[in-house]
Amino acid sequence: MPRWITLLFALSVCAVAVHQWQFWRDARLDANVLALLPEAEQDPLLRAANARLAELGEHSVVVLVGAADFATAKRAAAAAREVLLRDVNVLVAVDEGGSTVAAMIEFLAPWRDRLLTRAQRDGLRHADIDALAQQALVSLYQPVGQPRIGSFASDPLSLWPAWWRERAQLSQAQPREGVLTVASTDQHWIVLRLDAVRGAFSVSGATPVSATIDAARTAVLAVDAKAELVAAGVPLHAEAAAARASFEVNTIGWGSLLAVLVLVWLTFRSLQPIALVALSLLIGCACALSVTALLFGQVHLLTLVFGASLVGVAEDYGFHYFAARQGEPGVGGHDIVRSLLPGLLLALATSVVAYLALGLAPFPGLRQMAVFSAVGLVAACLTVVCLFPYLDRRTPLQTRFATRVAASLVRWPQWRFNRFGMLVGGALLAFTVIGILKLQTQDDLRQLHAAPANLVAMQQRIDALLGLPSPAQFFLVEGDSEEQVLQREEALLAKLQALVNQGVLGGFQAISSWLPSAARQSENVALSREVELAVITRVNATTGDAVTRAIFSESPLTLDALLTHKAFAPLTRTWLGAMDGRQASVVFLSGVRGDAMPVLGASAVGVAGVRFINRTADISNLLARYRVDMGYWLVAGYFGVLLLLMPRYGRSAWRALLPTLIGSAVTLAIFGFMGWPLQLFGVLALLLLLGMGVDYGIFLLEHPGDGAAWLAVALAGISTLLAFGLLALSATPALRTFGLTMLFGELSIWLITPCFRPTSALRPGTA
Repeated sequence: MPRWITLLFALSVCAVAVHQWQFWRDARLDANVLALLPEAEQDPLLRAANARLAELGEHSVVVLVGAADFATAKRAAAAAREVLLRDVNVLVAVDEGGSTVAAMIEFLAPWRDRLLTRAQRDGLRHADIDALAQQALVSLYQPVGQPRIGSFASDPLSLWPAWWRERAQLSQAQPREGVLTVASTDQHWIVLRLDAVRGAFSVSGATPVSATIDAARTAVLAVDAKAELVAAGVPLHAEAAAARASFEVNTIGWGSLLAVLVLVWLTFRSLQPIALVALSLLIGCACALSVTALLFGQVHLLTLVFGASLVGVAEDYGFHYFAARQGEPGVGGHDIVRSLLPGLLLALATSVVAYLALGLAPFPGLRQMAVFSAVGLVAACLTVVCLFPYLDRRTPLQTRFATRVAASLVRWPQWRFNRFGMLVGGALLAFTVIGILKLQTQDDLRQLHAAPANLVAMQQRIDALLGLPSPAQFFLVEGDSEEQVLQREEALLAKLQALVNQGVLGGFQAISSWLPSAARQSENVALSREVELAVITRVNATTGDAVTRAIFSESPLTLDALLTHKAFAPLTRTWLGAMDGRQASVVFLSGVRGDAMPVLGASAVGVAGVRFINRTADISNLLARYRVDMGYWLVAGYFGVLLLLMPRYGRSAWRALLPTLIGSAVTLAIFGFMGWPLQLFGVLALLLLLGMGVDYGIFLLEHPGDGAAWLAVALAGISTLLAFGLLALSATPALRTFGLTMLFGELSIWLITPCFRPTSALRPGTA
């Protein structure tokens, strides 16, 4: 390898070392599960809506403290609140008291005459002035009359309380004595809304938010042994995923590394090979992490979990170097590299192409994994090629383990085109065909994430109590202007209210519930002014008073005015604003039943600019489509690899490719017999097997009959099996499926490849 390339690589490693120090100091790691989801293939408005959903509650934590009576619940909530807010670096409070409602009433008072319910509008259109005047008199002079907000002059018909009651029904939590409360059949619950101060991911696997909530639960039980505390929120799920990821990184990464070092020690019985192989792994992982961070801005924790398995692959190049040195102790390191370089580069090319092919699917997390793994392999290979010849200064030892493994090649069975060979081939074909015919497919969004059961149970309980909006189903409303969007929302909400009345839907959240369109406001003003003036005239005639109707704003309530007021800040999540010259909003849904999807979809029919979005179904359909598409890519990949191999190996190229094809087919058959469904990530693993499995055949073709080459292949196969076998222990279903596919595939390919090796007298390209 030219010295200038070695020098350039060494300088690059130094730059990576500097970047690594900065990276781990800032800990730019992403624990957001939504970052794993496919990017929307639709228009920018839908992508913006999905981004808004990703932001929805990103730091929000909801805590409910319940007891048999309100007084006990309030005391327990106070104890919990004290513990929850003890460390300002973990959680901070969000204003949840009745003061917000008071602020809302005060702000909206100038536009009271523009805010009417549907029932009120219908009633005013057919108003009986005499009857309304009589009701107004009753409310003025009887001790118990209609509830009123403000003076008689500002609301003579007591319309506003009914409007606020309808708004209150949008949330099941109600203010009481300065706190938000919600009641169930046997409990009084106090609602505490909090924000996590920092991102949930911790490299150490620490869970500060969860630990604080556990401490608060202890404080609640100290007040009342029968009291309860339940909590939900993205930070809790992120912390659980981060803690699990930290465990898996340590288990997979350190477990693989330990296995590799044990193999190196048994094979070479020297600290130098251990140190240099470890160096190649360290440089490979560091370069992969830095390049991924520079390209994507941050690194997802799932990338680290997947990248930990790279340890079981990247050391292959070091194995080949030291196995060749051991087989030819008199040959220098530079000469060894020159003899290995064609095979190393071809094997590297097939592996990198296979890893990068993972990035063809529209998963941001999967693209990170592809880049991380490809860069890691390239860096590890360059470490062997550029640095090993300079750092390797000791003559390798001959060990009994290495000698036995190298000698085992001659005893390995070889498949031959004869009667026995055809019988074995026929039996294997029958096994794979029957197994594949039993194979089922599954494209479920839940394969991307496995939340702890206790968090899921608490989330479901809180959702039922509070009616929180679902991030999976919503309506996207768009129009040429803000006014058009609001009018279309109003038409949609009329349909949704009917579904709520029928029990099909729990509720909805939309900005038009608080901000009527300008046209609706004008209609409301005309209705309320005419009737209220007539009623006040009748009341004055009866009482002899000279009450005048309050003066309200002549200008309509605007979107900017509403959204800039602190009390209405939560409504900002429903308004997307301008996008590609259009305006758009989101209508969130709560209490969505599984069988309600067709009915909800039908609600959008006939309302221009309204679409029902079912993210769960959309993403599952996308997973299914890409599973099929990647299957075609897999077939194309086999032809592509064959074209890569043929210029060098000619008619012998099939010997490197066929074992991978058989091993992949056997893996699918095993999945079929075991009843494990084939998922997108299983197909992606088969694609990766293509790039990695061919490596074994390449080196046996490069060095036919060479025990040192077989020793390196054997070590590489064992270490890769350990790495991806440990990946099969992941709590993430997608990674577990990926790991199982790689485990059975690698084992099959590793066992089958030597059966198709050429004889020592046969050179590549001849047969």
